[in-house]
Formats: sequence, structure tokens, C-alpha cells
Amino acid sequence: MALRIAIPDMVSPSYFPAIAAVELGYFGKEGLEATIELLFPVTKTYEALREGRLDFVGGAAHAPLYAFRDWAGCKLLCALSQHMYWFLVVRKDLGVSRGDLHALKGLRIGAAPGPADGLKRMLVDSGIDPEREVNIAPVPASSGVSFGLAAARALEKGAVDAFWANGMAAEIAVRGGFGALVIDARRGDGPKASRHYTFPAFVTTQKKIDESPGTVAAALRAVVAAQAALKRDPSLAAAAAKKHFPAAELALIAGLVGRDAPYYDPTISGEAVDSLNAFARATGLLSAAPAHDRVVATQFQSLWSEAS
Repeated sequence: MALRIAIPDMVSPSYFPAIAAVELGYFGKEGLEATIELLFPVTKTYEALREGRLDFVGGAAHAPLYAFRDWAGCKLLCALSQHMYWFLVVRKDLGVSRGDLHALKGLRIGAAPGPADGLKRMLVDSGIDPEREVNIAPVPASSGVSFGLAAARALEKGAVDAFWANGMAAEIAVRGGFGALVIDARRGDGPKASRHYTFPAFVTTQKKIDESPGTVAAALRAVVAAQAALKRDPSLAAAAAKKHFPAAELALIAGLVGRDAPYYDPTISGEAVDSLNAFARATGLLSAAPAHDRVVATQFQSLWSEAS
């Protein structure tokens, strides 16, 4: 039976090493059959993992806490890339300057459950009340489709004033001339701490680790190998994406992967876990500050450097 891997946004660079690991044959090289599918939003993706309907998830590192209370029952296997990876794009005609979060007051902002946590915390850290001073909600008609594409479409139509979404959505809006990039936290915009709130992670259950450690190790090797391959040659992204991406977005993905490739490091440091836990506590998802090995499957961490 094929391993089932799900991600919450398919037409996106956010979780792309997981797509590449499947579609470029790295799971196959490990003797594993695997499929990758879209399951939105990330909160439901992790619920499906908890219920045993999935074997692995590529998703936001803080979002397992929606399904696994205080990290009980799941582990992060590696980072798919480093740092918080969503972009804030505002309607260009509003004239909002890069980095100006206070200009968001009164705006309608499209954001998916899970990713919205990062935006809300960034606003709080900037002295803005995200519940009273802005209107953050999922974009219209985003259920069942790639959220980023739906967000870009909603901005173009004027259904929202801004969105908080993946790099593909940001690229479409900026290239289309109807969106202006206001925040790229990964590259230094916003409050200093926001860069480290969360990151894209490859995740499984403790049950899977206990029952099939060899399969888990092989899956992790496949993902790490895919990261290394994309870092060496971002043009491979087109071959990995061709089964899942519409033509217009397929033409963009290699460039976006090339831009993000410097962040393709599977390491999850102690500092990253501390920042992740602090963010999760601040957003009410976590009640304590668990140790690194409670959050990360440290028995596999030697595999992080195998393909580097």
C-alpha cells in the first residue's frame, strides 16, 4: 500500500520538497511507494494524520498542536525549509508601503486557518489588535482549491483588500500588477521575532515512528535528498510540479524554488523549537515549554546531513 502524504496547499513553493520527494522518485529510490495530495486547511490535514488516514504531513510546524495536544502523539521529522514563509500582499491601489503593518487597520485580509496565527501574532507584536482593528478571514471559495490561487483571485476581484498566503500567490499578484508586497517575514519584514514563529515541517505520528522506524527513516531520507537536489538545480521543480500545477503557475515554480532554495535546510535547531513553542504558547495552542526531543524525532536527526 502506498504511503499517503498530504499538504494543505499544493500549487505553492511552501511544501515543495515534499512534492519533489514523491514526484522526482526519491521515495521510490528508498523502496517506498508514496502519493501526495491536497487536504485543506492545515488544521484538517493534521486531524487526518492523528486519525491514521495519512502517514506524513507537510505543513506549518505549529499547526500539529490543533490536533495533537501539547505535542502528544506526533513528532516533527525535519524542516522542509527555514523560517516563516507566508507573504502579506495588499491591493496595489491602496498605496501601502513595504513593512507598514499599521496601514492594515480596517482592511479585509484573506488568510487560511493555521497560517492566520502568524499574521495575528505579528499584528499583536506590532501593537495592533487583530480581532478589532482588522478583519481576517478565509478567502471566498477557497475550500477544496489551492488557497494561494484563491487568495490571488480574490484580491484581483476586490473580494479582499489583502491576503496572507504563499509565495506563488504573492508572485501572481505582484506580477499581475494588482498586488503590492508589504511583508516577507522570512527576509526581515515585520517584528524581529516573527521570522522565527514557525516554519514548514515534515511530520508524522509517534505511532508510525514506534511501529515502522525504518519506513520513517527512509521517508525522511527521501525528503532530505529532494531538498538537496532542488538546491543544486531548481529547474527540477518543473518536472516535480507538472502533474499538479496549472500551466501558468508551472512556468513560475522553478524561479520561486530557486529563490527559496537557500532556506532548504532540514535542520530543526533547539532555538527553532524554543521560538516555535513560545509562539504556540502566545497563541494559546500550547500550555508549557516541552523539550526539544518532545517536539522533534531526534533519533533521526543524523539523517538531516546525509544529502548535504
